Amino acid sequence: MIMAEGATRGIDHIVHAVRDLDAAAHCYRRLGFTVGARNRHPWGTHNHIVQFPGFFIELLTLAEPDKLGEDGFSLLFGAYNRDFIERGDGLSLLVLESRDATADDAAFRAAGIVGSDVMRFEREGRRPDGATVKLAFSLAFAEDQRAPDIRFAVCQQHYPENFWNPAFQKHANGVDGIAGVVAVAHSPEQHRDFLEAFVGARAESRADGFSIGTPRGTIDLLTPAAFVRDYGVSPPDISRGPRLAALRLAASGGGKRTVIGPADAKGAVLVLEGVS
Repeated sequence: MIMAEGATRGIDHIVHAVRDLDAAAHCYRRLGFTVGARNRHPWGTHNHIVQFPGFFIELLTLAEPDKLGEDGFSLLFGAYNRDFIERGDGLSLLVLESRDATADDAAFRAAGIVGSDVMRFEREGRRPDGATVKLAFSLAFAEDQRAPDIRFAVCQQHYPENFWNPAFQKHANGVDGIAGVVAVAHSPEQHRDFLEAFVGARAESRADGFSIGTPRGTIDLLTPAAFVRDYGVSPPDISRGPRLAALRLAASGGGKRTVIGPADAKGAVLVLEGVS
């Protein structure tokens, strides 16, 4: 496999797929996060956004399964998350930033990791003052065939000035950015080539796994034993292959590290670093 060409892609957002979207939003609010209003997609998924500078968490469920169709978003996003949630709540999809989704798609094809044609989605959003704005996104998917329980994509925002809003990025717990994402696999080295091509950067070996630095957060892939050693909680079930296990969020003010396990964080592990 060859390295996908272009600049290293930073982490854009992660999907936290859940059965009960209202309960997940309540969970994040209770932890001190500002949670946006419920949004609806035409293929039946609903979400809430937890936004930070340049990164967001997408709390998501399939609320209207009758709206699933045969289009790419229905199959690669809606049906995938439906099936994921049936096996349990957790982190289902890792999305990196893209300046040009068409160019990234070409790079993924050259690297042998392409997962779909480029897909574009548009919807209306609302500012805090109630004004309506236009939002549009183009996604290009990549596929690691050895990781059926992780979906990978890059996202190009066509109207970023209408999406990112400092008013939504202030959180009572002091968290102001992403430190990284942690995935778990029995044999991390089997996935090194894919992740290097997907991110556009070389990995650095570490004990029981490896790390890839990006312009926005680090991606770690660890063995289950290393994950337990580092975070003190059990990883998700990886009998079907690798899984996204933890989201590391940071506060710049300094303070202690708090690990919130899957029983309290809707199937995910949330690591709050530097929170007072």
